[in-house]
Order: sequence, then structure tokens, then C-alpha cells
Amino acid sequence: MFTGIVEELGTVRAVERGAESARLTVAASTVLADAAGGDSIAVNGCCLTVAAQGDGTFTADVMLATLDRTSLGALEAGSPVNLERAATLSTRLGGHLVQGHVDGVGTVVSREPGENWDVVTVDLPDAAMGRYLVDQGSVAVDGVSLTVLRTTPTGFAVSLIPETLARTTLGHRRPGDSVNLEVDVLAKHVEKLLGHRATEAAR
Repeated sequence: MFTGIVEELGTVRAVERGAESARLTVAASTVLADAAGGDSIAVNGCCLTVAAQGDGTFTADVMLATLDRTSLGALEAGSPVNLERAATLSTRLGGHLVQGHVDGVGTVVSREPGENWDVVTVDLPDAAMGRYLVDQGSVAVDGVSLTVLRTTPTGFAVSLIPETLARTTLGHRRPGDSVNLEVDVLAKHVEKLLGHRATEAAR
């Protein structure tokens, strides 16, 4: 479990590609301060397991299901990535509950600079995902906890403050770029529970 508050920008050091998997080596500092093998680190919003550590790097295996569902397969040496360690019981919940389980890959469609912010509009990969988004609700974009500024017929818009622009990959995303999306897990649970209740009431 994560909070969507990115701790640092790491850099992909190497990508070893297999037929149905990949192995990422990422250079970092903050997230390695207390990391050990088996720990979870979110990379652009994807929960990955530390398989090995080197001098200022960690390595994680990425399976086919993750490659199919996320944008990690497009990473290459030199790519910047958002990094966050798994939350603990004493972690401040500065963002929202983020699982690191990406629901799909969206596409940045526009970027409107403001005085001290940028408004970024993202299209969803599947219109059905839109039912989990509400104005002023939460969404994770490349692992960054954001507030939905407004929903659109095909996606949503968010307003990025200077801190987010400076400390995450979202400061460099441009129209046409892909971003990992995770909707609010609480909305999915509520939907399923209400569905069960409706089914039982109809019996």
C-alpha cells in the first residue's frame, strides 16, 4: 500500500528484456535508505518487489501481466521514474490509499500552463473507468496522488502545483505521452458491494 506522495525521481539504469518479462535496474537514493530484498517500491505507480540491490540501485522483475497493463514496458535506460516506498502504520497519509495496482494506461491529451500550475487532461483507456472518477475525487497518475479537477466525456483533468511539476515525471509529460492510472480502490469496493446488495434484493 502507498500514499501517492512521490519520494524521489529515480533513473532507469538498465532494462533487460525477456520474451515475456523484463528486469529493471533503477538508480535511487531516498527509497534505498532502508530497503531490503522483498520490499515493495512503487515505480511510476506500479508496485514492484526489490529483487536485488547494488551501489545506489535496486533491481525488480516485471512480469508479462504488468507489462501488458502498464507503461513500464516502454522504459529505457535514462528514463526518469517516480519512486515511493510502501507505507507503514506510522506513515502520514498525505495523498490517498494507493495499491500500486495499475488499472490501465491513459494518454495525455492536453496541457494548459497557468500562473503557478499546469492543467493536464488525460484520456482513459476504457470509458468504463470513468464511473470511478468524480470531481474533487482522487486518482493516481504515474503513482502521483492527484485531485480530479473535472471529469470529461473521455477522461479527466488535474491541476498540477509547482511541487508536483518539480518533483515528479508529470512535470515533463506532453500530449501523446502514456501514464499509468489507478482509480480509487474504495470506489471499486463500494460498487461491488452495492452490486451484491442489488442482486440479493432481486431474489
